[in-house]
Amino acid sequence: MRPSLVLAAAAGVSLLLPSFAEPNFADRLGYPPGARVLIINSDDIGMSYASTQGSIEGIEAGIVTSVTAMMPCPWVPMFANYLKTNPDVCTGLHLTLCSEWDDYRFMPVAGKSAVPGLADEMGCLWDNNRLLGENATADEVEMEIRAQIDRAETMGIKISHMDSHMWSVFSKPAFLERYVKVAIEKKIPIRIVGGPVKGFTYAADPKFVEICAPHIEALWEAGLPVLDDMHAASYNWDTTDKTEQFVDAIRNLKPGVTEFVVHLTKPDDVIGKITGGRTHLYGDYAALTNPRILEVIEEEGVILISWTDLMKKRQDVK
Repeated sequence: MRPSLVLAAAAGVSLLLPSFAEPNFADRLGYPPGARVLIINSDDIGMSYASTQGSIEGIEAGIVTSVTAMMPCPWVPMFANYLKTNPDVCTGLHLTLCSEWDDYRFMPVAGKSAVPGLADEMGCLWDNNRLLGENATADEVEMEIRAQIDRAETMGIKISHMDSHMWSVFSKPAFLERYVKVAIEKKIPIRIVGGPVKGFTYAADPKFVEICAPHIEALWEAGLPVLDDMHAASYNWDTTDKTEQFVDAIRNLKPGVTEFVVHLTKPDDVIGKITGGRTHLYGDYAALTNPRILEVIEEEGVILISWTDLMKKRQDVK
């Protein structure tokens, strides 16, 4: 059972940046004026073999610059072993507070006895954000975030950044506050959008940007980078090859730091059994292992970076 995303993005719709507008975060990080800086992050590491292997191939194609792992999921050790021989891969956490499929479920890392409000009648994470919000406390959400960080560190993963599976941490302001709190304490960058120009980001909940806004400067002042924009539209592009859609999105990038949120799922015999259908994500895999994407990035003069690179730039800013 796949819940609707909290966020929906519309590619190719943009606003022009007036000359008198406030500096974007690329400016504040010291990139050249007008720079278009891009992170391509593949979510769902560890969720399945298909999502893990697909992301690895995107990394090795030189297109995927960062990934985020779902720590409650069974294929995370595969990726942790991959990191032993590829330690420079930028790896963050896809913080997982819901378990949305019927026959393939995962449990809170902290354990039901520690976070009972995060567990359903099967002892698994709730099916959707509504049930999560109705049953979990902010204290439990924070405890589970910390447990997922601890598991990653125990496995030797150097956490470069964090984001949120199903956007669960954005489902309640109190959950978002704990996400920000842990990020600042641990000095871990997070996926949050705060730039003056939003060429791609649109929220199903129009209050999304408003909810995020109070935290932006606190994160920056804590020494963490912030995104100007985010592109998550490819999740809903229903085609098995999204190369031309990504080409258009790259050509339509606006100045600032943008993250493409993608899911490189490589077709196999099992992923459809888990999700009931993943063909809409096979197109991410087809496109983001295609050398044409790198060619267009170079043609457009886009600066392709990882979250690790972004954090290093923030550390260089006084």
